[in-house]
Amino acid sequence: MPDNHIPLAERVRPQVIEDFIGQEHLVAPGKVLEQMIRTATARSIIFWGPPGVGKTTLAQIIARSLNMLFFTLSAIDSGVKDVRNVIELARKSGHALLFIDEIHRFNKAQQDSLLGAVEKGTITLIGATTENPSFEVISALLSRCQTYVLQPLTEAHMMALVNQAIHKDKWLHDQNINIQEWESLMQLSGGDARKLLNLVELVAGSIEGAEKTVNNSIVQDIVQNKMALYDKTGEQHYDIISAFIKSIRGSDPNAAVYYLARMIAGGEDPKFIARRLIILASEDIGNANPNALLLATGCFQAVEMIGYPECRIILSQAVTYLASSPKSNAAYMAINNAQDLVAKTGDLPVPLPIRNAPTGLMKKMDYGKGYQYAHDFPGNFIDQEFMPEKVSGSKLYEPGNNAAEARIREYLRNCWKDKYGY
Repeated sequence: MPDNHIPLAERVRPQVIEDFIGQEHLVAPGKVLEQMIRTATARSIIFWGPPGVGKTTLAQIIARSLNMLFFTLSAIDSGVKDVRNVIELARKSGHALLFIDEIHRFNKAQQDSLLGAVEKGTITLIGATTENPSFEVISALLSRCQTYVLQPLTEAHMMALVNQAIHKDKWLHDQNINIQEWESLMQLSGGDARKLLNLVELVAGSIEGAEKTVNNSIVQDIVQNKMALYDKTGEQHYDIISAFIKSIRGSDPNAAVYYLARMIAGGEDPKFIARRLIILASEDIGNANPNALLLATGCFQAVEMIGYPECRIILSQAVTYLASSPKSNAAYMAINNAQDLVAKTGDLPVPLPIRNAPTGLMKKMDYGKGYQYAHDFPGNFIDQEFMPEKVSGSKLYEPGNNAAEARIREYLRNCWKDKYGY
């Protein structure tokens, strides 16, 4: 690897639009971005497209070509204060271009903080998002920006990028690599140019010899041995979230918060993490601690309001609480058991006493006849049949072995005596 290492993708990032590969519908002569640069017209833009297709590079090319002061923020670790600081600097200098990566992660308040500066022309905004801006960017901000869709790069684009890098970067050129097979490089990079270039650099620096032949087998071996990734759309995404959930289920808050940090560092959507916590609160904790579901739901709402970077604290509180809570999968197993029973027995008739009887005809058919209102009896309970006759006595909920559900078990035993075997 070269000394004072800057990633290859950064070293060979195009500086002018003529060197940009891909997105011909935007950058080819006569197309909208080429015209913007040629006529020196600054417009606020939202770039919508998958990772690694040129959103950041285009923003930098526009700023450089128009000779504009350039600021960049990541919505993962920036907040309203950072936005206001940039706006103040832009105001002092007269005008600036602000690039916000993953702008969809800004909450409404953070996006609102941009409106005045964009409206007045204090800043020209370029936002990048992998999510549909119609759903993730507030309408007031969208109305002040042009939205351009960036297309996935083709294999031809990706190969051209690598060949361009070999030509431009002295270190890579000197490695004398000969790429005989491209399939693994394409598969592992997943259409992400940044990932592809850095993968090529890793492979080139790992092969011994004067001439370095690259094939699928060599790429796979090097990646398995040397590459540690968090890819929020690939296999690592599922490995990390699996380890995260299993750590909470296994009551290890230390491991759980470690994997939380891995996901945050990888740019995982905090709402995705919070949604998984809500599911876990019922699936793995349930009635052993009913407050877990309340806390997890509150966590999701707070994350939605706050966003990165501060929501990491909220997530940490919820994760450590859930990991440290008593565990029970009894509610989860109950619905599984009930669905299995329904699948086996079909649509059995509901007992007449507990059917609804909104009409006279239904009452004549004995709908609701014999129903006993529980609150009219001591302890607010009366022994009556609620299940269809064919499945009467089927025990679907088995309280877990914890203090809270022990109390539930005792209550059910007192109610139902021997009917369900509590």
